Amino acid sequence: MTTVRLPLFPLNSVLFPGLVLPLNVFEERYRALMRDLLKTPEDEPRRFAVVAIRDGHEVAPSAPGMPDPTAVPQRGPAAGFGSDPAKAFHAVGCVADAATIRERADGTFEVLATGTTRVRLLSVDASGAYLTAELEELPEEQGDEAGALAEGVLRAFRQYQKRLAGARERSLSTGTDLPDEPAVVSYLVAAAVMLDTPTKQRLLQAPDTASRLRDELKLLRSETAIIRSLPSLPASDLTRGTTSLN
Repeated sequence: MTTVRLPLFPLNSVLFPGLVLPLNVFEERYRALMRDLLKTPEDEPRRFAVVAIRDGHEVAPSAPGMPDPTAVPQRGPAAGFGSDPAKAFHAVGCVADAATIRERADGTFEVLATGTTRVRLLSVDASGAYLTAELEELPEEQGDEAGALAEGVLRAFRQYQKRLAGARERSLSTGTDLPDEPAVVSYLVAAAVMLDTPTKQRLLQAPDTASRLRDELKLLRSETAIIRSLPSLPASDLTRGTTSLN
């Protein structure tokens, strides 16, 4: 078992290997994290772990009315996550490599990172300026029939895209734009399909690529059928992604 200790960055979203994560960092605990990452030599990865929040707030209450009108201001690395932060997070996350960390004049940061490796959360340490965690790296096993499943998922994903974009819209990816490596397909589709966080988390922690692809095939067929029955769905709005505030 390979373990590693890394800074922890909880979000209300799921990061998948190979996917890009833009961040606007303004809370002091995460600003401290970024300042430390900037001390890493440029030829070494600037890594931190992203975990999805199960129970807690992405942005801690910092003043009355922010973000909850009844909120009591909280401070410290575990603010917003209760007395035992580990219980506030999903158990499987993803390591992120920060390719760009740019500090603004006001001390906040603009960060662009990419997901690399799945990890399992073993423990959380709240003794420093920001949370750190002991993590177990999770290998990506192919599973049975991953190649054939990936082909089926790509076909279903194209149909999903067509329904989402509208029959007359021609801004869809073609077959040459999409990957064919099963694990890459599974993560791309998991990130691209409009699903709630628990469902995306389920896909992230699938035991192998084939299991994830099987799940995605069912989800794509179901989501496409729903879109088909809702012709007035504002699809153009649904295809726009959001950037995490932190």
